Amino acid sequence: MILTLFTTFFKIGLFTFGGGYGMISIVKDECIDKKNWITNDEFVNLIAVAESTPGPIAVNMATYIGYKQAKLIGSIAATIGVVLPSIIIIYIIAIYLKDFLKYKIVANAFFGIRIAVAIIIMRTACNLIKNEINNSDKKALITILFVFFTIIFFIIEIYDINISSVVLIFSAIGLGIIMSIVRYRNDIH
Repeated sequence: MILTLFTTFFKIGLFTFGGGYGMISIVKDECIDKKNWITNDEFVNLIAVAESTPGPIAVNMATYIGYKQAKLIGSIAATIGVVLPSIIIIYIIAIYLKDFLKYKIVANAFFGIRIAVAIIIMRTACNLIKNEINNSDKKALITILFVFFTIIFFIIEIYDINISSVVLIFSAIGLGIIMSIVRYRNDIH
């Protein structure tokens, strides 16, 4: 299991561009669809926790999944596996490719990668939203909330309003608490 955790997360780290958000889709494919290490519900919660705790989201996800599979040694193997490819690649670039972005082919390749990363992140967001809607008993309410917050997000981005991620996280926590209270009161009556 330890070697499987290491190689799985090494592969994830090696073939992921765009940081942790670009990695989410690949983690889902490997850890849910192929290996059944966690459930979809655990995955959505893991993303929320990994994003709101200190450290890179990819490392946090690898550490959690590794721990769930093989405790401390599993978390160490998965974490080393996910960061090692980046360390190796950056080290090689630092040694052999001084000013490597000055080469037109490299600059064009990175331009294409940025577009692909944006598409991967959008695909991941759509899959998370679809999963939440499909697993909710309040499909209409969840759909309305996603549409509402998407509109708010676009307004914030279009008008370049600077809102801290911490404020957004605590707002989402507050909304979740309010929804739980409303659901609890409805269940009692």
